[in-house]
Amino acid sequence: MLVEIGFVLVLLVAGAYFIFSTFLQPKKFNAIDPEKKKEEFRNYEDSARQERVQNFYREQHKNMGLEYAKMMRKRHLKFDKCVKTVWEMAEYLEQVTDDSDPDTDLSQLMHAVQTAEACRKAYPDKDWMHVAAFIHDLGKILLVDDPKLGLSGDPQWAVVGDNYPVGCRFDEANVFHEYFKLNEDWDHPKYSTKFGVYEPHCGLDSVTMSWGHDEYIYQIAKDQSNLPEEALYMLRYHSFYPWHKEGAYMHLCNEHDMEMLKWVQCFNQFDLYSKSDDCPTVEEVAPYYKKIIEKYFPNPVRW
Repeated sequence: MLVEIGFVLVLLVAGAYFIFSTFLQPKKFNAIDPEKKKEEFRNYEDSARQERVQNFYREQHKNMGLEYAKMMRKRHLKFDKCVKTVWEMAEYLEQVTDDSDPDTDLSQLMHAVQTAEACRKAYPDKDWMHVAAFIHDLGKILLVDDPKLGLSGDPQWAVVGDNYPVGCRFDEANVFHEYFKLNEDWDHPKYSTKFGVYEPHCGLDSVTMSWGHDEYIYQIAKDQSNLPEEALYMLRYHSFYPWHKEGAYMHLCNEHDMEMLKWVQCFNQFDLYSKSDDCPTVEEVAPYYKKIIEKYFPNPVRW
């Protein structure tokens, strides 16, 4: 009798473990997944980081409006945080990960190497593109708390995530569009209209974007590097997914924006899909990147 009861208990425990491991256990998150298909990227419905990502966009869409974006530009475009070379900043940001990204939890240094190496493999002769790929997320210094440098980090929702124009209607192409209803600009008499404060086809350079690391690193590169304009567009709009992926906000673009769009889209494949590729070690690639960074950023950068 005892043997039979013991056997039944073993079966019950084994069955419970099977149910938990198969159906109830949280999805395992892999920063690098070689089997990941393109259509599985930017999954905002049931990713392994769903709750964190969804909470992020709720906060961003609630708080990021035109006046806030203007305030942050005024605060951060003084470039008085610290002075470091680009490579030093990449090493410094080893501590930072991005809560808005459903596809990777790599540090910024490893993501920089991963993206740049994917770009280098496809375009070995365009070293300016390798540099743009390497630096594209270094504006995430805005997240850092460091009393030694006098840095006080901004919340993640004010630094990372998708970008979009503010001062006009929030397009439905934006992820988690429903959370914009919490934004004070949602029912503003001017900001809630199609063109808002802008003129038709005024050009993206005349549009105020939601504030984040993209605008910050663009402004640094524009003033302190000799990168070509194609690279500057990549930096400034690489998170503007409603535009370069979904085709939204075209009514604000001019002809020059449309000419540059192909470069932003070209860069995006390395930023996004490289997150499933093998990544070389920093030690293996450091000599190459230090050399080409110095070519386009000859002086230490004022961050």
